[in-house]
Amino acid sequence: MNQDWWRGAVIYQIYPRSFRDANGDGVGDLAGILENLDYVARLGVDGVWLSPFFTSPMKDFGYDVSDYRDVDPLFGDMADFDAILARAHTLGLKVIIDQVWSHTSDRHAWFSESASSRDNAKADWYVWAEAKLDGTPPNNWQASFGGPSWSWNPRRRQYFLHNFLTEQPDLNFWNPEVQDAVLDVARFWLDRGVDGFRLDVVNFYFHDRRLRDNPISETRRPAAMTSRFQRHVHDISQPETVAFLSRLRALTDSYDARMMVGEIADEAALERQQEYTAGPERLHTAYSFFLLENRERGPELFKKALRSWAEVPGWPSWSLSNHDTERMASRLAVSGDKRQVEILLAVLIALRGTIFLYQGDELGLPHARVPFEKLQDPAAIAAYTGHSGRDGARTPMPWTTDGPSAGFSVSAATWLPVDPAHRPLAAAAQEIDPNSTLAFTRRMLALRRSSSVLREGVAVVVDTPDGVLGFERRAGGGRLLCLFELTGQEAQIPVEPGADIMAEITAGVRLAGGQATLPPFGGMILNLR
Repeated sequence: MNQDWWRGAVIYQIYPRSFRDANGDGVGDLAGILENLDYVARLGVDGVWLSPFFTSPMKDFGYDVSDYRDVDPLFGDMADFDAILARAHTLGLKVIIDQVWSHTSDRHAWFSESASSRDNAKADWYVWAEAKLDGTPPNNWQASFGGPSWSWNPRRRQYFLHNFLTEQPDLNFWNPEVQDAVLDVARFWLDRGVDGFRLDVVNFYFHDRRLRDNPISETRRPAAMTSRFQRHVHDISQPETVAFLSRLRALTDSYDARMMVGEIADEAALERQQEYTAGPERLHTAYSFFLLENRERGPELFKKALRSWAEVPGWPSWSLSNHDTERMASRLAVSGDKRQVEILLAVLIALRGTIFLYQGDELGLPHARVPFEKLQDPAAIAAYTGHSGRDGARTPMPWTTDGPSAGFSVSAATWLPVDPAHRPLAAAAQEIDPNSTLAFTRRMLALRRSSSVLREGVAVVVDTPDGVLGFERRAGGGRLLCLFELTGQEAQIPVEPGADIMAEITAGVRLAGGQATLPPFGGMILNLR
């Protein structure tokens, strides 16, 4: 068994509410995932990441867990999950699941007990603090979804900490019993056979015990959310997190071929990624929002990411879209230009690291337009300025061009509306088109899978003309030069003698006389002698 299968792997993220609805209630479910695992396997990915399907009041659509060890009836039951696990393994796919341990739902039994008094067995399982003398919260911390990070509990007559919604109280990781309880949850799912965990906001586990105020942010432009007015120095990314990660890594490594990928939400995005993966006693890999939120359309974005990892230990992960961010076809491509979308997908798949591909990106889906009255996400509603926010990345997956909800469900009343712009890009239509973005993605994934240099090699940025991203991948004596034109202008790049084309990523590329020519949004990979 390959213990390090995750190194260089491509993992496909499934957002269960929006992938496929099998029972016709307008919400995606586990049975719908099971029915479409063959589609995922045909992409050529190595595994799937399932966003939360656990018991939840759904205030934050599953990221507010009320029972870590059970399936919410909205999605099915444990037998459905076991069937997914078995079928995925038959198809050669690994399965990693979300684990939301920074906080629970306020409906979790742990919180109900903790909130009942100041002297119960779980009184210190959450972060409680006294009010200031004037009744205001203990410090200035601001929650990610807006407003103070503290809410008053009249029964305990104390404030409790929540970095997100009021209904998502933060666990107190300073308490060893909390750490042990979280490790027991991990053990439960590892025993069930999952191949790993995606750890939600892993750098949010610990807080400053002295509850010091956060410093003011240096940004000059008023932010849409109050959390952006301060630098999050004391409420997240505390050094004690690393010690807990070592306990978690020891548990995970006691099972065969398991892995953990951490989500890093920190203004020092790349540095925190590296800190949390620096050594065999930390996370196997981690990703940040460095590529996910940046809007820079040229090569400098990717050059900075690659250079930052060139001389450090650890293993990065990368993605261009997920359920929390604007889809890359709208954020990084001009008007959803198909050529630009595809060259961005090619760059992602050629990067050194573990790659995460969000459902629908293989179809080139743009960010969906969702009217305000149909928004569901509390963060999108709280920060509404005319944009559909996270809901625009969570609309139903279009499987067919026709039907009441583009093949997602037999019902037209889906939890979020299907964007009409997504119907022509449906999977069924692209399946029969050899020039589709779906076909392009499959070719790129097959190319990565066929090359140990692309999967495992180091990456070295090379000098290229403006607008061109160039980097070498090197492993075992093999050298590949990856070239991508990202600004829509034809480019010529001198290459060393003896180079030959390993892959024409796009049509119209040329290699002659020691010079590679890329058409607008063109790409190629060269073998170097």
